[in-house]
Amino acid sequence: MIHHAMIYDGSGGTPYPGEVAIDADRIAYVGAPRGLKGRREIDAHGQAVAPGFIDMMGHSEESLLVDGRAVSGLKQGVTLDVFTELSMGPLTPEMAKLAKDRQGDLKYEVTWRTLGEYMEHLQQRGIAPNVATFVGEGEVRVNVLGEKDVAPTAEQLAAMRGLVHQAMEQGALGVTTALIYAPMNYAKTPELIEMAKESARCGGMYTAHMRSEGDHIEDAVEETIDIARQSGAPAEIHHFKFIGRDNWGKRDKVIAMINAARASGVRITADMYTYTAGGTGVDASLPPWVHDGGPEAMVARLKDPAVRAKVIAAMRERHPKDWENLGQQAGPDGMLILSVKHTELKPLIGKTVAEVAKARHVSPEDAIIDLVIEDDASAGAAYTIITEDNIPRQFVQPWVSSGSDAESSAPEGVFLLSSTHPRAYGNFARIFAKYVREEHALSVQEAVRKITSLPADVLSLTDRGRLRAGAFADIVIFDPNTIQDHSTYAKPMQYATGVTDVFINGQLALKDGEPTGASTGRFLRGRAWTGTPGGGCRASAKDWTWIDQPPIG
Repeated sequence: MIHHAMIYDGSGGTPYPGEVAIDADRIAYVGAPRGLKGRREIDAHGQAVAPGFIDMMGHSEESLLVDGRAVSGLKQGVTLDVFTELSMGPLTPEMAKLAKDRQGDLKYEVTWRTLGEYMEHLQQRGIAPNVATFVGEGEVRVNVLGEKDVAPTAEQLAAMRGLVHQAMEQGALGVTTALIYAPMNYAKTPELIEMAKESARCGGMYTAHMRSEGDHIEDAVEETIDIARQSGAPAEIHHFKFIGRDNWGKRDKVIAMINAARASGVRITADMYTYTAGGTGVDASLPPWVHDGGPEAMVARLKDPAVRAKVIAAMRERHPKDWENLGQQAGPDGMLILSVKHTELKPLIGKTVAEVAKARHVSPEDAIIDLVIEDDASAGAAYTIITEDNIPRQFVQPWVSSGSDAESSAPEGVFLLSSTHPRAYGNFARIFAKYVREEHALSVQEAVRKITSLPADVLSLTDRGRLRAGAFADIVIFDPNTIQDHSTYAKPMQYATGVTDVFINGQLALKDGEPTGASTGRFLRGRAWTGTPGGGCRASAKDWTWIDQPPIG
């Protein structure tokens, strides 16, 4: 029993004083106080009691293999980590070998081949949070086409659809992609529509890091809308943002495009983090053509002086027509090195590209290329490319949820070998501390809705995201008046405070602000999973019932 609670049930409705009863892994009662007694009783002391928070775009695929506790997420109330943009399967033997060879600080054995095998392996190892996954269009593509810039034949496209079908019946929630990165950005729209169609007939979605979030964002949004409309799959725009000063003013136009599509019946939603810097590889500053064939081929190519000169010329083009020049959008002072693979390069962590270039007496472009070569294309950086003014104006849209775009970890052991983005430790706490308490951009109950029932509905998870009898007991107890992020770019590995207890599937994963170490998490499978009665893919998206989406903004 949880007594003396202020109930935020996830619907966005007015909170009320009440109590919650948990029986095994389900909620048995939620409502006005009835003086119920339990084998274990918790006094919430008037704090908020809400559904567990859902990270709509997490990246703990590798970190949970090393540390299943997910402490940085737990301390913010996260009970479900959703893996998107890429996936840990399906893998060919060659892909499995490369996955092992390309590992950075985090080391683990690659013992699986299918996506379902990976997720089951993760659950069997013991994890604190629930996890769910999409199947990566990129991984499917590499299975059939390799890492080269080629288009599939009809037979190859059928094979790719077969791999999506397999992953969906193993429990994937949909198909996902990240269209600024090779080899994903080699896929043309018709190919993506075919993959999304397969997802849709399996009750799943299409999600994307769009082809552009800056100079060509209007075209990228239109492509996403077209894919949703033609495939029948609901679409999700990941880390919704406008990058580069020249593109910050596009916010209202793009939001109007999305609202118009929603009004016409297209199911499209978005998620975002609440920071002005993105985080990705240093090699994302290089043009797509140099990535052809994979990281090893790229590094070898960059050692050719003629290729290097051509790459530098491309990197200096401020508004290229066919790719997202993140290095230009951020500038060398706006690129902060967060991680590197090789020990001798570790002193560069915490420095900007401008500082590295100055110390090495080279241009910023040369510094980036040298770092890509020296670190085998593994170095990561934070790119400051977003205006703070846009963040609350985007986040208040009723169809926008939140995703950290980061791993859950702890400031100990192997995680100390590199830095991280502050969103890994602060994204969800920051919503309440900055955008609810400080800026009054939205109410506590609306913030709760955005990170509970909204993503659960978008993902078609019917028994998560709400406090109601019969739902799974994923519950967070926190103080809306004190919940606070402490993570900064200079010192990112600082835990958020203000969350006292977290239940996952009815068990305490966080008690009095500290992790219990219990393996409370499960692999949450999509609707086509064949392990459940009525599972399996169907003829088309029309054969599925889709949860009503939130209103137009």
